[in-house]
Amino acid sequence: MDDFLDDIYPEITLETDDIIMEISVKKDYSQIKDINMRKKEFIKDLNDFIKEFDETDESLEFMRYFDD
Repeated sequence: MDDFLDDIYPEITLETDDIIMEISVKKDYSQIKDINMRKKEFIKDLNDFIKEFDETDESLEFMRYFDD
């Protein structure tokens, strides 16, 4: 099933010194013809995603991983 999803959604891996995040993109950005506007929309959506995650109980549960 994962192979099937790989064919449907493009994926990107974002990596810094502290975090590796693998993202499957479900939104179709192809309707935005200007590449700079497309990038801006993607970054906006990514920021919205992070803000939404921040407001969930799962974000606290995830941080509890680092508790002693």
